[in-house]
Order: sequence, then C-alpha cells, then structure tokens
Amino acid sequence: MVVLKVLKTYETTMGNFVLDALRTSTLSIQTSFHEIKVSFGSIKSLLVPWTRSNSNNSSPVISKTKLREDIKEFDESKVGVKGLVDAGITSIPRIFYQPPENLIDSRSLTRTLDIPVIDLAASDRAIVVRQVQEASSKFGFFQLINHGIPLCRMDDVILSIKAFNELETELKSQYYSREGNEKRVLYYGSSLHLNELEGASWNDTLLVALGPEPAESCYVPEVCRMAVAEWDEEMKKLGGALLGLMSEGLGLKREALEEKLCMDARIMAGNYYPHCPQPDLTLGLKSHTDPSIFTLLLSNHVPGLHVKVEGHEWANLVAHPGALVVNIGDVLQIISNDKYRSVEHRVLANSLQEPRISVAVFFNPANDADTYGPLPEITSLDEPARYRDFDLLELRQQMKKEVGVKSLINNCRIGPNLKWRDWNPLRLLQSYVGSSQN
Repeated sequence: MVVLKVLKTYETTMGNFVLDALRTSTLSIQTSFHEIKVSFGSIKSLLVPWTRSNSNNSSPVISKTKLREDIKEFDESKVGVKGLVDAGITSIPRIFYQPPENLIDSRSLTRTLDIPVIDLAASDRAIVVRQVQEASSKFGFFQLINHGIPLCRMDDVILSIKAFNELETELKSQYYSREGNEKRVLYYGSSLHLNELEGASWNDTLLVALGPEPAESCYVPEVCRMAVAEWDEEMKKLGGALLGLMSEGLGLKREALEEKLCMDARIMAGNYYPHCPQPDLTLGLKSHTDPSIFTLLLSNHVPGLHVKVEGHEWANLVAHPGALVVNIGDVLQIISNDKYRSVEHRVLANSLQEPRISVAVFFNPANDADTYGPLPEITSLDEPARYRDFDLLELRQQMKKEVGVKSLINNCRIGPNLKWRDWNPLRLLQSYVGSSQN
C-alpha cells in the first residue's frame, strides 16, 4: 500500500481520472489531511510513462513538473503520435489524457447534424446568397457542392498529406518544429498546443503559410509540395467567391468584405489522425472555434467531426461526397456584429485503423495597418456595435494561445469590464442606447 497525504484540494491537483481509480481502491480518509491509502496496482496503468527510460518511476502523484518533463521528452523525440502508433503502443501517454468533462458523450452520440448543402452552380444567385446567409446565421456550418474544384485535385491533396505523414520518422523529423522557420513553413508537430497541461490532442499537423508571403516551395515537403500549391490556387478562387456571397448576405456590395478584410493571410493545416489505442481517454482535436474569417475544410471519409448544436448538444457532421465544409470564424462573427456566428466543434480520437485526414484552409485578415470590428454599414443606434475593434497583433497573439471557444469574441465583446482605452466613442453611445432599450 502507498500512503499519500494531500490537502483538501487534491481533486484539482490529481485530476478526475486519478480520482476514478482512487474511488475503486481501499480508502482511509482522515479529516485534517485526507490521508488516502491506495493500492498502487489499481492505478498502475495511469502511471506508466510512455518511455522505458522512466519505467522505474513509482510515484503515483502526477505532478505538473513531471507532466511538463513528459511533454518535453515526447516533443524532443519528434516522432509524433504516428510514431507512437508505429511503435506498437497499446496505451496512450498520460500527456494526452483529457479531463472527463471534455469527453462527455464523445462516444455515445447518435444525432447526425444535417447541415445545409449549397449548390454553387445554381442559376439564381439571389437564392444562393439567401442560402449562404441563412446557413451562416443559423448553423455556422454548411457545405458546398458544384464548387468547381475537380475531384482529382481534392484526392491529390488528401493523398499528399497522407503520404507525408506516413514517411519514415527520420525523413519527417527534419520538418518537426513548434516555432516554425523564416521560410514560412509554420511548423510540423503533434497537437497544436502540446504544452497545455489539460491534455494534448491525438493528431499530427503540417501547418503551412499560403499567403501573403507563401512558404518557399523548396521548404515544403516534396511529397506534398505540388498538391499544396495547386490546392491554394483553388482556395483563393473559391474563398473570394464565397466571401462575395457572404457580403451580399449582409446587404452589402459584393466586394465590401473582401475590401475590408483582404484575405491574403491564408494558412493550411494538413491534419493526420492515426488510430488511437484508447480513444475514450483523449480527443483528436479539442473543442474550439476558429479565430479566422472562415475555414474551408476537406476531409476523407473517416468520421469524427462533431459540431455543437444550439450551444449545448453535440452532433456528428457527415459531409456530402465531393463537398467542402465551410465554418464561420470568430473574426466574421465580430465583423458581422453577430449576424453570422462561429460554432464550437471538435474531432474525436480515431478508433479505426484507417487514419482520418483533413485539409483546413483558414482565411484571415491581412492588413496590418487596419483595425477590425463591426462594420459601420451594418450598425446603427437600433443595432449598436457589440464589439470593440481589434488589430492583427491581438489576433495573432490570440491564435498562439490555447485552442479555445470564442476566445477572440469574448475578449472583444463590449461589456462592463472593458477598459476605457478600448472604447470607440460612437460605439459607447450606441451601446448605451442599445442597453437602455432592453
């Protein structure tokens, strides 16, 4: 028996997944120190490190210091989660354990979200504009068919990301970087925010800047270089056309949003979700909203994308064959003054043997000299601005932080805690008038 003495705050420091094991063990609790007697064998599986070099560690306390050491060791190995799977692991490292509240209903969902399917080849543009407007405001997600991108090009970019991730580790490891490099390949690594202590995500990602200063082609992995360049050309055309429809859906001229946002700052994320031996303990990608204007997503047929419906219930999203999925980002929710909305989504850890592969292109504003907030054309005394302005420095800082739910939106929303320097005088008046009418 191992005896641990902890304070009454042990629930937060040890984590719920350890407590589950503790509750099944023999417990003897004293009031002052909560002296707990635990059978080490009952929680042994939670304490086994992912490397043999740590196999002599017998302490059942998962300290933040030890967790950081494990994260550092895994990151420096440059093997990614694909490398762990290739090594034949049967249990995942503890750095990937998610808090139980993140996993609620992750495997018991039966609801499938039937998001709108919009045919871009429809002859009546007014109908397409209305469909885009309704989908952007009600669902935050929709899918496009007859978008003009050849099926062969869609297959090529998916297969190229698959091919890169299935290279030998020594070939991939030269690209492994969490900080990126000056040649604009942002990074290749496992889990976008690996250094979080609340559980990393079970995925590997190749992140490449497509604009305004694209990655030098010689620094993009050769196996996917041509496919990525061709995909970017398709994304520029489709993204511009889509933003025109969104602009008209707000009652603006077709060019209004593009003139304001200048969507040259595109980033591509090639995501690879290999088989996970313990999918009930982690997620492929944690719940979040995208801090972008909007995202265009292509994925293979392996399921896993969940969308939160009506702010509380998760549903599976199954894309129409040959369709591209669109989701509204936080920037567009702010710019549209809540007329369009970003929606929380996540990806399950992959329980299948076949990998899930997705290619997401994030469209971001690119004008460093400008600030961004609700467009004056769609605000008034009757519809006051709900957000303060932000600049690209703040947006970039937000994107470097933990993946979160509406983080940018919550930071910019006008409210009682807003500092005086953040107020625009006209918006202060609008907010006052608007609140007095409620």
